[in-house]
Amino acid sequence: MPRFGVNYTPSKGWFHHWLDFELDEVRADLDSVAALGLDHIRAFPLWPLFQPNRTLIRPRAVEQLVALVDAAAERGLDVAVDGLQGHLSSFDFLPAWTSTWHRRNLFTDPEVIEGQLVYLRTLAGALAERPNFLGMTVGNEINQFSGDPHPDPDRITTEQAAAWLGRVLAACEQGAPGRLHLHAEYDAAWYQDDHPFTPAHAARIGAATAVHSWVFNGTAQRYGPHSTATAQHAAYLVELAKAWAEDPHRPVWLQEVGAPAPHIPPALAARFTEATVAAALDCPDLWGVTWWCSHDVDRSLADFPELEYSLGLLTNDRQVKPAGRSLARLVAEARANGRPARPRTTALVLDLPEQVTKRSLCAPGGAFFEAFMRLAESGARPTVVLAARASDQQHLAARGITEVVTVDQIS
Repeated sequence: MPRFGVNYTPSKGWFHHWLDFELDEVRADLDSVAALGLDHIRAFPLWPLFQPNRTLIRPRAVEQLVALVDAAAERGLDVAVDGLQGHLSSFDFLPAWTSTWHRRNLFTDPEVIEGQLVYLRTLAGALAERPNFLGMTVGNEINQFSGDPHPDPDRITTEQAAAWLGRVLAACEQGAPGRLHLHAEYDAAWYQDDHPFTPAHAARIGAATAVHSWVFNGTAQRYGPHSTATAQHAAYLVELAKAWAEDPHRPVWLQEVGAPAPHIPPALAARFTEATVAAALDCPDLWGVTWWCSHDVDRSLADFPELEYSLGLLTNDRQVKPAGRSLARLVAEARANGRPARPRTTALVLDLPEQVTKRSLCAPGGAFFEAFMRLAESGARPTVVLAARASDQQHLAARGITEVVTVDQIS
């Protein structure tokens, strides 16, 4: 049975709440999350507040994180923790020791990396004995720092990205052995030509593959809020991820997905939520769905993109919104049903050699994306297989694939 959770955005102060941490407010927020029937949250310590100096990790900040995890446990909620925050809702949060006068590459500078390793080990180690601690995600979409369209990227090669991921994930494992430690990129890893973080990195490094599905990436704009492409975008990313995995049953975590207005009009948010979650639950080997986000951003806070203010399942005063009611109902129904998703027997061949970094054909508007969505519109339940494995009968059988089709065959 897949897990169901939410990315925890505090109702008071957003992630700046770490500056004025009030455990009672956190408890009230978590009560409202638990009331939806969810089983986990994803928590976001802000890196510059927790490690303001390369050799200073604030003990009080770590204690507050542990208190949050313990408060979640009291409400039956497990917690995944992000490190190296990094980037959230259009804002960058980097320690001063990585920028301006101390500007050093986040992914290659030896001293910066050593500071990151100590920090990740410290957070993981502080939570290692908590039974409700799921594991660490290295950072929220930290790949956005590595290339365009970031205004000031720390450019790296594909090989440097892989080496960095190996080191930071090893630090998480050292701090809390055996937990669900992984990394998470925004969809440039799957869609953007020449991006240094690749589908192979996402699908082969770490304990699970994370995908972040945001239809403001051109999907809703191109195809519309009522379209199959918009409703199936999250499921498409889940199935695309499976093509690159070496383990045919590697878990895929839909770690972020939400209903961004105006691309999804507020009146359609509940419908979009239902369609998106239903499509994702039809994907085998889905670890879970973690909605973005728990509570709306307070409009007294300035300079967020407009869509960021209304993504919550709950309002700032913890009232459940239509999308929240829809998700709660879907969760209850899925648990009552209890049946795993059937294998997807039709596979669309992705002819994209691993050593080639071109991947825009998989993006909205690309030939592969559109062929997948035509299959879905026809009533098929497509998955994806790399061309190099399209004739590998052992691989196909392990995934339950009985039919292989190419893009050229889909009219």
